Amino acid sequence: MNGMLFQFKVWVKPNAEQQFLYGNNILKSGVGRITEGVAAKQGVVVFSMNETPLGFGVASKSTADCRRADPTAIVVLHQADLGEYLRSEATLT
Repeated sequence: MNGMLFQFKVWVKPNAEQQFLYGNNILKSGVGRITEGVAAKQGVVVFSMNETPLGFGVASKSTADCRRADPTAIVVLHQADLGEYLRSEATLT
């Protein structure tokens, strides 16, 4: 299941998982790992540190820029996550 299907990945620390699942962006302080070669504006799959897929996002910084960024800098812009179904369950028909 790995390979090219999920070419660009970001793994979030446990303390950042819940924030992402509530629809928030990922800060550098919440990033556990990031795939080498991610470009700014690149789509990424967001995983927990134990490899559970959590959702999708867009990198706001490249891998290299992420390493130099401030801990409060946004690294991944939230696009979709597993928690969306629960948040919108009442409006689904």
